[in-house]
Amino acid sequence: MKKNFFFAVFAFSALVAGAVQAQPVMRDGVLTDAAGRTVYIFDKDAVGKSNCSGGCLAQWPAFVAKPDAVAKGEFGLIDVQGARQWTVNGKPLYYFVGDTKAGDRNGNGMGGVWHVISEKPVAQAVPQPSY
Repeated sequence: MKKNFFFAVFAFSALVAGAVQAQPVMRDGVLTDAAGRTVYIFDKDAVGKSNCSGGCLAQWPAFVAKPDAVAKGEFGLIDVQGARQWTVNGKPLYYFVGDTKAGDRNGNGMGGVWHVISEKPVAQAVPQPSY
């Protein structure tokens, strides 16, 4: 049941986010989808693994890739309950429901754990693990 619930929330988040999208692009200083909607990373995610589920996904819908999307460069894809979510350097990407139009960045800094990817080189913008 938990697996089905997660899939339903994930699928709903894709609908809220405008369904599936093309590869992320840098626009007006931040990483966005092709329509200019800002995407975010979540500090509590692990590289290659989303830790956002349930109510989190309701507020932060996953940036879901088109079925024929191909990973390229720092942009990758992870499989999450039957869908593919875009990543940057392995960190899953999300939308924020509080952003109502292209260019909005209302989720940046939310809770101290949600961030836009700025024009800085993407590799520097994503927190890297320390060994």
